[in-house]
Amino acid sequence: MSVTLTFLGTGTSQGVPLIGCPCYVCQSNDEKDKRLRSSVLIQHNTNTFVIDTGPDFRQQMLREKIKNIQAVLYTHSHKDHIAGLDDIRAFNFLHKKPVDIYATTEVQDAIKKEFSYIFSDEKYPGIPQINMHTIYDSPFSIRDTLFTPIQVMHYKMPVKAFRVGDITYITDANFISDAEKQKIKGSEIIIVNALRKETHISHFTFQQAIDLMHELKPKKAYFTHISHQLGTHKEVCAQLPGWIQPAYDGLSISL
Repeated sequence: MSVTLTFLGTGTSQGVPLIGCPCYVCQSNDEKDKRLRSSVLIQHNTNTFVIDTGPDFRQQMLREKIKNIQAVLYTHSHKDHIAGLDDIRAFNFLHKKPVDIYATTEVQDAIKKEFSYIFSDEKYPGIPQINMHTIYDSPFSIRDTLFTPIQVMHYKMPVKAFRVGDITYITDANFISDAEKQKIKGSEIIIVNALRKETHISHFTFQQAIDLMHELKPKKAYFTHISHQLGTHKEVCAQLPGWIQPAYDGLSISL
């Protein structure tokens, strides 16, 4: 199963640089230190999927020159992961059909609340057109691409990670049960959030993410959902073994 994953964004809910922040990371001229909100693009055969549509979704689609997507999958309902949903309208206009959305019932409820106009009985012309599909705990296929959902915890909020082939993508987590880790084991590439070095209530710290990768033993690992508090890309690279790297916006990996 040949899969290409592109990091659309690798930053936290406020992105990097933060508005008004004078720190050396936010003031860095290195493009790898400029992080949009976390999201990835997955390409398999002729299929193109997006995991999460954050506030930077439009900018990310333009940067990667994406002309069509087969579906959007959602990890959870926080604004930095769903706020860009309205911009799927572009694909509606281009292809004259709804976009398939895959989400848990909890995320669907949040989308219906945040984007109530999409579901109104009297629909305003030009609103997004979507088809909702429910994610449960079992693997599911979209066309010929198999996704395995993995439940992780973001403090007290359940979040879905996804395994596609031998690549696993985990964002916004600070706990994974042993049973769910079994679904991840054997992945050749694992992507996981590593927010900062200091303890955080709902995200893995830098060291916790390193320890998790040593436990799960992928051939390659990438950190995402990185805050300005972690340091520059260059600094973080210097603190990691060669098989673990901080991801950056626009990076593509294939397996």
